[in-house]
Amino acid sequence: MDRKDGNPHSYWGFVKDPIHGYIRLTETERKILDTGPVQRLRRIKQLSAAEYVYPAATHTRFEHALGTMYLAGIVADNLPTDFEENMRKTLKVAALLHDVGHAPFSHLFEPMLVKYLGKTHEDMSTRIILESELHDTLMSEGLDAKTLSKLCVGKLDDPKRAFLDQIIQSSVDVDKMDFVLRDSYHTGAGYGDVDIFRLIYTMDVLNGNLAVDVTALSTLESFILARLESFRTIYFHRTSRAAQIMLLKALECAKNDLGISRLESVDEYLALDDDAVWPILRKNEKSRAIVADLDRRKLLKCAYEKTFFVKDEFLSSLFTKEAVRVKMEEDIARMAKVDVANVNIDLPSLPSVPYHMAGELEPMDIPVFYRRPDGEKVPQKISELSKVVDVLTAYMNMIRVYTVERDREQVRKAAVSVLGESPLSSLVSY
Repeated sequence: MDRKDGNPHSYWGFVKDPIHGYIRLTETERKILDTGPVQRLRRIKQLSAAEYVYPAATHTRFEHALGTMYLAGIVADNLPTDFEENMRKTLKVAALLHDVGHAPFSHLFEPMLVKYLGKTHEDMSTRIILESELHDTLMSEGLDAKTLSKLCVGKLDDPKRAFLDQIIQSSVDVDKMDFVLRDSYHTGAGYGDVDIFRLIYTMDVLNGNLAVDVTALSTLESFILARLESFRTIYFHRTSRAAQIMLLKALECAKNDLGISRLESVDEYLALDDDAVWPILRKNEKSRAIVADLDRRKLLKCAYEKTFFVKDEFLSSLFTKEAVRVKMEEDIARMAKVDVANVNIDLPSLPSVPYHMAGELEPMDIPVFYRRPDGEKVPQKISELSKVVDVLTAYMNMIRVYTVERDREQVRKAAVSVLGESPLSSLVSY
């Protein structure tokens, strides 16, 4: 709740954010921020292992959550639709909690969650809101925990107000707006100079969906391109991915000591964060050698890289199947006469890739409209207005092969034989 004067625009205080400036907090938001599950996000890096390329990329999920909440409030204040005060509060808190279910090392841990718990971090966000101290805090502040557990992952599914989910999870949601700016700032990559507020101020609701006025088309294109370039230079940077693959291998080696398959309660899950996991990885007999290499920045090397400039959904889905990747790795290792454990195929659609791109942006995901003089909003097909989204999709079929430095040349030759000289149709035989 807000302060005792009952003014919905009264605030408890503010924090200084390097991206958005001062972010004001209500008493309700302050209480939620101070819960254990949210404070835990201070101990989970936003871009694990990116610091091996960008030394300043050590920011956390906590500050990203604050920024996402702030932007959700800006959208709610400027979207020309009726927003009752409680829904505005709910939307902001949902944005704040959208990442509360992340495991240690953020997206790197995602394959472990899926493999051993059958859950994603979104599933864990829902559970944490319903089964941790957050539930009682939310209810005491007049917020419905069940509604928040759905909205925070974009699954409220209100047929008349789909835009509520889309503010939290869509092609132009507040999550992506914040991380494009924030990750660019902390890495210094320079691709986050996008006027997101022009996007926000030109947003409207079209047939219940979030839509962007065609007058902001150039800004929308800039946003899409910024996401593409950030993906290529930050999230799927070849050296960052080398460190991430090694860290993922270390996590798999230490899975028994981590006890991931034995986790039952939310409290046990919340006890895992970056600070808790690193000592386990250093102590485990199998993973400590990998950690020692990471400590000395002795990283895997990219022996092969190829981008398929085609739109082939079947081929893309084929690459994401573990059995297919394993078969390819075995073929390359056999041809190169190296240990198969030293051949690693990496793809941008894997869940361990931060903000992996598989099919994420399609033209119909971004409704665009123009406004007639009488005020009527007329839908437009973005594919007829811009080709930028098509360009983005064309970069998704990228494949890399990593190995240890001593095997680099023979693995490169084998990968070229298996992946480079064969026509694309031959890969379907796997």
